[in-house]
Amino acid sequence: MGDSGMSWIETVPDSEWPSDDNLRELHGDVVDPGSSRVDHIMAVHSLNPRGMAAHQSVYSSAMAGTPSLRKVERELIALVVSLENHCHY
Repeated sequence: MGDSGMSWIETVPDSEWPSDDNLRELHGDVVDPGSSRVDHIMAVHSLNPRGMAAHQSVYSSAMAGTPSLRKVERELIALVVSLENHCHY
């Protein structure tokens, strides 16, 4: 089992992503620039890279694809939802 912190779901350790063609391609899109690690919310998809790509696509669309809201408004909504869900992401 990979180092997944609080997650009990098996993950591919960050150190193995460079040797996996599918994960290597996704790494730049899902790595946290502050810690240089993949956040747990994305790492749980590491055994299913297609699922991870779909998750990232939905997230990107929600955060960038809403023309009726400014980016700052989308970020504030995401912040409030995360706070209400006691989620640090």
